[in-house]
Amino acid sequence: MGHRVGELARHLGGELLGPGGLEVSRIAPLAEAGADCITFIAQAKLLPQLAASAAGCIIVAPAQRELAEQRVAAGRGAVILCAEPYLAFARLTQWWAAATRARPTPGVHATAVVEPGVRLPPSAHVGALAYVGAGAQLGEGCVVGAQAHVGAGASLGAGTVLMPRAMFSEGCRIGARGLVHGGAVIGADGFGFAPHEGRWEKIEQLGGVLIGDDVEIGANSCIDRGALGDTVLEDGVKIDNLVQIAHNVRIGAHTAFAGCAAVAGSARIGRFCTIGGAARILGHLEIADHVHITATTLVSRSIHKPGQYSGAFPFDDNASWEKNAATLRQLHSLRDRLRAVEKALGKSLEKKTPS
Repeated sequence: MGHRVGELARHLGGELLGPGGLEVSRIAPLAEAGADCITFIAQAKLLPQLAASAAGCIIVAPAQRELAEQRVAAGRGAVILCAEPYLAFARLTQWWAAATRARPTPGVHATAVVEPGVRLPPSAHVGALAYVGAGAQLGEGCVVGAQAHVGAGASLGAGTVLMPRAMFSEGCRIGARGLVHGGAVIGADGFGFAPHEGRWEKIEQLGGVLIGDDVEIGANSCIDRGALGDTVLEDGVKIDNLVQIAHNVRIGAHTAFAGCAAVAGSARIGRFCTIGGAARILGHLEIADHVHITATTLVSRSIHKPGQYSGAFPFDDNASWEKNAATLRQLHSLRDRLRAVEKALGKSLEKKTPS
């Protein structure tokens, strides 16, 4: 079913140029968009495609008004001017999903298991073969997908969705509007063992996982429960697929992790940080607010100043690695000393050269 671009422009708070009655039936990438599609341009390098694109409607920045007006005057569709086209695209996808995706019907599927003492509002949905443990609490509009697991005493805030086969273990808590994708495990035991006579004695993990509002956790990611206190993810944290968050880690609000990143136990990560794909953060470190760690970086010491950080070092036996790492840290000063020696040596040679 099509949607009129005038309606979309009003929703996005943008200025429409062109026919408001034009209908589009899907969102498409710029290079693939046809007359029935809406797309966007957020990068300057793509602006040459504005005139030639076959898209029915394109979202661009107000700075491109002249090009947009030329496109509309040539009868090539409509344009919506938005201050931040990429943000407008994100909000358009949210609106589109809400308008086109069917919400699960409230109620409990006949094959689901709901133990005694569960708080289950009429607006919640529990899917086929799902399990909700004793004393769990589900907020208004919660969705527990097919074969998903909610442990005893766990708590899900209003509007939170567990996708099929997600696991949310006993005693864990998540706030409103959360999204946990399939295969994710929230509240598995942290990796805690005491060495004794060549063997490992298990340390029972007695804490939980506390997750704030508007948190998304990707497929097959793992958030371990705390050993005594809780592992904590504050509001707005975004976790990609295949991410490991160990026990007693604390992640500040609106920090985002790309796929395959890992954080060892008891690390403290600030707010508004970004952690690149396959980056690793060692245990018990502290990362300040507004720190951006690039992909595959190994963070082996605390970071106390905002900024972007990168780096890795070749694998070696530990003694050699430590010596090389110590030398690497001093390369800048060694370079300056070498230049000073070269300069002094040059002057000495000039004095000895006969005129």
